[in-house]
Amino acid sequence: MHHRTKSNTTMASRKARCKGCGTKLLVPPETQTIRCAICQSVTKVRPQDTYDRVQDPVRQATGWLKSFMSDVSGKIDSISSSGNNYPTAPSSGYGYGYYPTPAVPWPLIYPSVHGNKRAVLCGISYRSQRYELKGTINDVNCMRFFLVEKLGFPNESILVLTEDERSPYCIPTKQNIRAALQWLVQGCKSGDLLVFHYSGHGAQQRNFNGDEVDGYDETLCPLDYKSQGVILDDEINATIVRPLPKGTTLHAIIDACHSGTILDLPLLCRMTYNGQYVWENHSPRSGAYNGTSGGLAVSLSGCDDNQTSADTSALSGNTMTGAMTYSFIQAAQSAPGLTYGCLINAMRNAIRQANTGVRINGPITSFLRKVLFTGLSQEPQLSSSEMFDIYRKPFLM
Repeated sequence: MHHRTKSNTTMASRKARCKGCGTKLLVPPETQTIRCAICQSVTKVRPQDTYDRVQDPVRQATGWLKSFMSDVSGKIDSISSSGNNYPTAPSSGYGYGYYPTPAVPWPLIYPSVHGNKRAVLCGISYRSQRYELKGTINDVNCMRFFLVEKLGFPNESILVLTEDERSPYCIPTKQNIRAALQWLVQGCKSGDLLVFHYSGHGAQQRNFNGDEVDGYDETLCPLDYKSQGVILDDEINATIVRPLPKGTTLHAIIDACHSGTILDLPLLCRMTYNGQYVWENHSPRSGAYNGTSGGLAVSLSGCDDNQTSADTSALSGNTMTGAMTYSFIQAAQSAPGLTYGCLINAMRNAIRQANTGVRINGPITSFLRKVLFTGLSQEPQLSSSEMFDIYRKPFLM
């Protein structure tokens, strides 16, 4: 889950999408309706977000986080009815202690052209909710530009899921995210480069089969998680990690809270403040296998499993983005041929220097700073399906 916070400056204007032609419109403050100059359609605009008028930064920084986590926790008892209650007994012939993810047929609107480079980009704002996020769609737009313009990904091989998409099959519901992930790995072969980018809420729930080192499963929260439930790390691993054949590379870029081991990969790179590292074994305690079928899976996540990720304008200057997504793109395009170690260190340094989290205009006491920033700091994490020297292996996506 992103820990979304703002400065205490009231926003001068908003943006809305015309209901007639889809053009993005600039909406003056306090305006409730606006007429499009192109198609003359009148679009209703929801009221200015009350979080734009910050009165109590401490309450804003912690109140909605507790509310959201409580809300997610309240859904855990009903997970079994939403398809997330994996059996604890090993499935015959599957080798990980879980049954395969049920097949979800993807619609014809999904790209039919795969190619050797393809990506799924998912950004969820949870609009009109107290825990609404402001930078997730910006994250997806930036990531798409980066993949296409800088890394040569074909436009037609990128599947985008956001609330702004016109097709109902591209709204980031649980069903659609499941289908998109299955589309991503369908028919993949040696030489293929796959990317899964997610910007949205993440959470944790208790692990009941004893295979998690910290006792918790990490989860992604689809747009309809309240009614359909969350997506467990076990399911993500089964869907996009285990099918990867030899010669295939998957990069998951997960900008969410509690996302350090969201792919359930067997190895987590535990790094110190000054960049020293050791690979930590996160294989299931049962001895079951959670790696690939010969390919390489790498996860770059916004924070450790016990941390929160920030949604902030501190890095970009005036645009809300996920701190992890922004720092990743900034680092990845700054030095072609950089190693994984240099990439992670550059991301961490950018976030530290920006003091992401709660931004306050004016001086604050050291005690208040500790209250505001404790629990909001984040350290991007690297996990992998195989061990390698992070300061020698080039980052190639």
